[in-house]
Amino acid sequence: MGKTLIVVTGPTAVGKTSLCMDLARYFRIPIINADSRQIYKGMSIGTAAPTEEQLRQVRHYFVGMLPLDEYYSASLYEQQATALLDDLFKEHDLALMSGGSMMYIDAVCNGIDDIPTVDEETRSTMKRRLATEGLEALCEELRQLDPEHYAIVDRKNPRRVVHALEICHMTGRTYTSFRKGAVLANGSGSHTYASGVQPMERCNAPRQYSIVKIGLTRQREEIYERINRRVDAMMQNGLLDEARQLLPLRHANALNTVGYKEMFAYLDGKWTLDEAVERMKGNTRRYARKQLTWLKKDPGVTWMSPDDKNLIISYIENNGL
Repeated sequence: MGKTLIVVTGPTAVGKTSLCMDLARYFRIPIINADSRQIYKGMSIGTAAPTEEQLRQVRHYFVGMLPLDEYYSASLYEQQATALLDDLFKEHDLALMSGGSMMYIDAVCNGIDDIPTVDEETRSTMKRRLATEGLEALCEELRQLDPEHYAIVDRKNPRRVVHALEICHMTGRTYTSFRKGAVLANGSGSHTYASGVQPMERCNAPRQYSIVKIGLTRQREEIYERINRRVDAMMQNGLLDEARQLLPLRHANALNTVGYKEMFAYLDGKWTLDEAVERMKGNTRRYARKQLTWLKKDPGVTWMSPDDKNLIISYIENNGL
């Protein structure tokens, strides 16, 4: 019998956690978390991490395992998640991965091609340009050089914008070309190359298991309302106190994310608390739109409603077992 990785993804607040808890219990398998922020300790409220009760009910991997100041990347996640899958498939025919960090999911499903190390001269030049020209000017340059990555990158995150431009200037190629390696998932875990594009020097070997991707979706207004309710619940559950405790580590990359940035701005006196909460809701809605933009480019995703649990279970049984 073959092995199958079931990937459940979708925009934030769509209902991934609840559905995957049901799937994990039904198939008696653990959940492999694919959220780049839930992997850190101390951020459980602001990242909507699984609760202690959920962690007791179902085994989770990659939740609350790293200190906030520790470096982590999609490449490291790929290495560790694929090693974990090798172990899990010794006991199960199905594995379940869930999350909204698209680069982490892509890394496991498609592999990551080599992205060159940025040389010191390029790094220094871009650092100087950021200081003198500002982030907005560099964002515009990225839009011209690599419009595809511009469409999905966090344009308020100077580290990500600058790194993409470093790669563009140093190699003469788009950052997107390295991230994708011109590899398209064909839905079965193997790889084919886009027409007219030569493979790079190294592409990861095809996975030794099938991959079934399920994208969860709702009407956009419903997603927005769920986001608003989630933010309100986070505030009631103590997000502000959590952010206050994390304030000494505010410059850690893990905290450069929606929720904490707005709370830090309030603690700095920049906004009122009501303003910070409203901005958090708006920024989360924008993030959800980016997630959907990314996912809709993947022809291997089958879209389903998170409320159709029985239909999803039947789909997995018919396609994954």
